[in-house]
Amino acid sequence: MTTDHRLKTAFWIGLGLLMTGLLALLSPILTPFLLAGILAYICDPVVERMQRAGLPRLAAVLAVLLAVGLLLVGLGLILAPLLAEEAAVLAARLPDALTLANEKLAPWFRETFGIRLALDAESLKALAGENMDSLQTIARKLYESLKIGGGALLGFAINLLLAPVVMFYLLLDWNPLLTRMENALPRPWHDRTMRLARDVDAVLSEFLRGQLSVMLILAAYYSAALWLAGIPSALAIGLLTGLLIFVPYLGFATGLFLALLVATLQFQGFGPVVAVLVVFGIGQMLEGILLTPFLVGNRIGLHPLAVIFALMAFGQLFGFFGILLALPASAALLVGLRELRTVYLSSRFYTGPGQ
Repeated sequence: MTTDHRLKTAFWIGLGLLMTGLLALLSPILTPFLLAGILAYICDPVVERMQRAGLPRLAAVLAVLLAVGLLLVGLGLILAPLLAEEAAVLAARLPDALTLANEKLAPWFRETFGIRLALDAESLKALAGENMDSLQTIARKLYESLKIGGGALLGFAINLLLAPVVMFYLLLDWNPLLTRMENALPRPWHDRTMRLARDVDAVLSEFLRGQLSVMLILAAYYSAALWLAGIPSALAIGLLTGLLIFVPYLGFATGLFLALLVATLQFQGFGPVVAVLVVFGIGQMLEGILLTPFLVGNRIGLHPLAVIFALMAFGQLFGFFGILLALPASAALLVGLRELRTVYLSSRFYTGPGQ
């Protein structure tokens, strides 16, 4: 390698390290831009189709943003009545629940552990009065935590408000932005970089189609299975669980919590609770072992074992957001690994000096 090549290599390595450091420093404010970029990438094909149909670009962008907003509002309208209804049922049945717990659980605790437990309303009031100082201390700690969490909540709200604005401008100038990025590429790297970009785009498109299929299948499964199990609000819980599946664990945990709450408030014994656990256990196995590996993994060219490994590895390295980005990031990395394999198989290191 010549001195000129060494200098160029050192420059690009240093630039890469600098960009990585800047990303780490600016990560708190990059969230809305990253979210808006992902949504713009997903929605741009819809805008392009509307534009080809004769709609001006600005009108198409506004229509897509309105559709996304209506979708989010619709999800809220599905969830809000369910929560309000179950909160009202919980408030109405709380006295009966305390009485039932006092009749059933208190004797069991006394006979099993020798603990005298009183769960009626009067005993709970007396217990609260005797421990008022402790309760005030806990309340003060909770208030302090809420103040800290309030700042995080405010930041989250600002990000939510900023993301649609960023998404609007990205969609409006999507093609000029891509053109400027393409023109900025060094000419010797242009053809290979554009080919890799097209490959990554094709893989991510297949990923999104596969993920949408998983969401729709699971929404139908949870709705039907909970309805057959006799769980109230089965349609709302099933749709919400299926549509939130794209965020790993969030959809499953939210649906399971709501279904268990609804089943418990029926006061029909352990039957509905066991039914909910069975439904969600089967659903989790269906998603993790069958749907995600085969519908998503096959579409992006990843073996089912590679999909499972990617979810575990990215989750271990980067936590929740690592799990969220595991499959699309793996799909993009797969394109780079294929290119590296091609370069490796044609290199003298692989073929030998005489080839």
